[in-house]
Amino acid sequence: MSGSRASEVPLSSPGMWYLFDYGMVISTAPEPADWDALQAQAGRDLAHADSRYWTHREAFDAGTLTPADYWAAVLGRTVEEERLAVLEDLDAAQWSRLNPATVGVLQSLADEGARLALLSNMPEGMSERYLRESSWAQYFEKTYFSGPLRMTKPDRRIFEHVLRDLPAAPGDVVFIDDNTRNISAAQALGFRTVLFGAGTDLRRELADLRR
Repeated sequence: MSGSRASEVPLSSPGMWYLFDYGMVISTAPEPADWDALQAQAGRDLAHADSRYWTHREAFDAGTLTPADYWAAVLGRTVEEERLAVLEDLDAAQWSRLNPATVGVLQSLADEGARLALLSNMPEGMSERYLRESSWAQYFEKTYFSGPLRMTKPDRRIFEHVLRDLPAAPGDVVFIDDNTRNISAAQALGFRTVLFGAGTDLRRELADLRR
């Protein structure tokens, strides 16, 4: 452990699990250039909140749409195999930009021997790609993705699944997520929580939760 890390305030508590969301916690928002590249292939404006990219995304995350079905719904037409592969590559790339502050916290927790898990709403193909190729997957002892599980946050069942699989009592899990609905669902089950946002000092929040 480096001298700078050794001097930091400890972040973890013995016996606790630290359960991270991925999007907008570990990753950052796509850059405008990312959206431009994806939209050039799609031939549609996708970034705005009521676009077909977003209106069909929950079903894609939940595993009820295949990639071919999802992109056909987004584009309004059948997508040929070659273009589908490009769209999937660009979509994975734009959500792969990492938040260096969060990655630093993951490293600190790992250095302390903390138990780390991940719970993300994410299509199955993207989750498999990230587990295979990403630099952040190494930190996690357990990973849970909505696509393979066929259920999404904030559904109570996905949190119950995590608790059974860890296994852990709700009070022994700190859940970090950027979505207030997901945070509320976790709190209703007794999880400790951190609502993550642009101004969140995650080191301080986790240090304050130590017991």
